[in-house]
Amino acid sequence: MRIETKIAKFTSPLYLESGRILQSYDIAYETYGELNEDKSNVIVICHALAGSHHAAGRYADEAKPGWWDKFIGDGKAVDTRKYFVICTNNIGSCFGSTSPMSPNYPSKEPYRFKFPVLAISDIVKAQRNLFDSLGIYHAKAVIGGSMGGMQALCYAIEHPEFSKTIIPLATTAYTRPWAIAINKIAMEAVRHDPAFNNGHYDKKDLIANGLPGLAIGRMAGLIAYLSPNVFNKKFARNYTHTDGLYELFGRFEVERYLEYNSYSFPKIFDPLSYLYICKTMNIFDVGRNKDKIEDSFSKIKGKLHLISFSDDMLFFPEEMEEIHDIMCKIGKKNQVTYKMIESQSGHDSFLVEVEKFEDYVKDILEEKI
Repeated sequence: MRIETKIAKFTSPLYLESGRILQSYDIAYETYGELNEDKSNVIVICHALAGSHHAAGRYADEAKPGWWDKFIGDGKAVDTRKYFVICTNNIGSCFGSTSPMSPNYPSKEPYRFKFPVLAISDIVKAQRNLFDSLGIYHAKAVIGGSMGGMQALCYAIEHPEFSKTIIPLATTAYTRPWAIAINKIAMEAVRHDPAFNNGHYDKKDLIANGLPGLAIGRMAGLIAYLSPNVFNKKFARNYTHTDGLYELFGRFEVERYLEYNSYSFPKIFDPLSYLYICKTMNIFDVGRNKDKIEDSFSKIKGKLHLISFSDDMLFFPEEMEEIHDIMCKIGKKNQVTYKMIESQSGHDSFLVEVEKFEDYVKDILEEKI
């Protein structure tokens, strides 16, 4: 599989939904496979909150492959022998695209809290600018899970001519109070951590020492991304064998798991980016700007293939079922399919239980569904 990683720089202003402007911006992106002559084999992959443009393959010095490596590659569901796959790092994220810690042009000082709040529409608009610069005006499919699924829906509604096939997984048409509440824990924990220093932290300090507030927020996220069944099966009531049961801070294995997977997170993910991305997800609503949800979905021209997961406790299956029902209600039954996967890994099932839906996606891409 051929992998290329690049950064595109844009000097034309990006006009945002909020009324603000990004005067210039960078987008990091990665491509897999070969673009055919008529550019008809493009598949766009959209990433979730903590994801990046590195969706598949493995760098020479990398311990783990890209975040959807089970799904993308030679002979896999998104077969890079057939398709040219492109994944961008969302603007606002911290893996090479313009974000709160990028220089606030023409100054060399970072934006920090001067960075604008982004909508999903802004992220997709920036992606479209990248694709236009590459001479890519249409895609065979747009695929994304969670926040990536929000982007996929945005493509379907706001860029209805771009792709005839849209595959959102584990997502929602508008962020409900439950998910907003989970994000609130993370945002408050970050804001009130003294090491955050009201956004004026030194990135080198975070790499060296971490940020407990972001780690705690990540714990809240992990609980929502998994499910009670996952925790029961994986940990039961097992106790860490090196800790005493009657020590106040002795740990059950589930506690040790949360610590291990959370306290390393601030060393790789920027806390300001985390705050801004949470806000972007919180304000997502396809029915905003006075449109009813039905009005928004009426704009769709392609086919929407919705995939939910039975034990998803962040974006519940009924949230995607609602999208299906609305599409049928407005006379677009032939433009929508809905499949719920019987899953065991919670919200993260779209990342780790690929074997349960990969053949289904292959059939969609081959237009058998």
